[in-house]
Amino acid sequence: MSAANTPLGPGFFRSLSGKVLVLTVLFVMLGEVLIFLPSIANFRIQYMKTRIAQAEIAALAAEAAPDQILNPELRTEILKGAGVTAVSLQKDQTRRLMLRNDETGEVEQRFDLRSGNYFLTMPEALAVMFRNGDRIISIIDKPPNMSGDLIEVALHEEPMREAMVAYGLRILWLSIALSLIVAGLVFGALNRSLVKPIRRLSANMVAFGSRPEDRSRVIEPSNRSDEIGMAERELQSMQTQLQGMLQQKTHLASLGLAVSKVSHDMRNMLTSAQLISDRLAEVKDPTVQRFVPKLFSSLDRAINFLNATLTYGKAQEPPPRRERLKLHAVVEEVSEQADMLSKGSVHIRNLVKPDITVDADREQIQRILTNLLRNAIQALSHPASRAAMSGRIGLVIIDASRDGAATQIIVEDNGPGIPPAIRESLFLAFHSADRQGGTGLGLAICAELVAAHGGTIGVLRTGDTGSAFAVMIPDLLVLQPGGDNVVQLSRGQA
Repeated sequence: MSAANTPLGPGFFRSLSGKVLVLTVLFVMLGEVLIFLPSIANFRIQYMKTRIAQAEIAALAAEAAPDQILNPELRTEILKGAGVTAVSLQKDQTRRLMLRNDETGEVEQRFDLRSGNYFLTMPEALAVMFRNGDRIISIIDKPPNMSGDLIEVALHEEPMREAMVAYGLRILWLSIALSLIVAGLVFGALNRSLVKPIRRLSANMVAFGSRPEDRSRVIEPSNRSDEIGMAERELQSMQTQLQGMLQQKTHLASLGLAVSKVSHDMRNMLTSAQLISDRLAEVKDPTVQRFVPKLFSSLDRAINFLNATLTYGKAQEPPPRRERLKLHAVVEEVSEQADMLSKGSVHIRNLVKPDITVDADREQIQRILTNLLRNAIQALSHPASRAAMSGRIGLVIIDASRDGAATQIIVEDNGPGIPPAIRESLFLAFHSADRQGGTGLGLAICAELVAAHGGTIGVLRTGDTGSAFAVMIPDLLVLQPGGDNVVQLSRGQA
């Protein structure tokens, strides 16, 4: 992808980093607001309690004066120092006005601090901060020095409002500074632990999507043990699997192209071989006459097969044309051809009883059995297999039985078993070729043909003493709507 066609990333505040920063600042400011409301309410309460304490001291000073009379100048100074305009004290159920400024106006609202429920004072504190003008308020509380039963003071609200505003501004600037510090720390931590790894994941996805066949673009997981590390490991696994699938698809496409090129010439060569084989029919030798029909049959099947091309090359398999077949005769024909392939190095035994039948396409069941026998013979003929078999002769046994409304075919050999590296991918194309010259298509073709019959194929057992494959082909009747289900062998069942 060229730089001109690369989409531009989102703006900072639309990116994940910007959103984390904005949300962090907002949440910190919200926390500061939640702290500010009770703080300003508590400041107002403490302001009024301070005035109560100072007023009590002023009342005690007035009470200690000779004849409890103060001159106007001293009274004004005492009230000004206490920050109130009037003080009354209740003692022994008797209430007395201890001090009063001559300019004290009418009280507009009274507040009783004896309840102690300061949470309900937050709306009152906000109302004071945003109220314009001055008014006289009255505050009732218990004397902090227990000089009486109750004390009530009158004061101007404007100085309290100014003090609250000044305190609120200090809290505001402190909150802003704290929010920026906390937001920076939280943003840095989140950006390092979450945002950057997520951006790395997204950037890798974009890079891998542009060239998924490039192995260098598979993500390298970090050592994290959290969800980010799990996502990195899962992404690596998916990318690796996807590359494997792409390689397989590429291999299949290349095979299809190669088959389409050679099928025409190969068909012409087989047609020529068919014409030449016609001359063999005139030879009176009994051995020649015995093999000529089989040769004709093989050439006909090969020509028809090339006309449709290989299953994994270009064409799809045609639906099976099913008929009731004597399985013993089919196995016998396939065994004779396989015996010629092995050149006598592997013994093949047909143990299928003559009365066993199978409901299948003749050509496709022959291909299934041919591929299974060919795989077994090639495995037994491999030098490593012969060395592992300690000199015993290779043997392949074909047996079959009827299981309800289905036919089960067993192909068993006495080889060294299936290598563990290919057991999981045995029936996948190009995955089971562990020998030189193998294509890895034989078992994959078997699996497709068996599935077209509605059956299953699997490994019954494998080990040092040999392997056994089981093919289950249900009758066509049980595949129709309303038919009974057939218990089938699951792939890979031991």
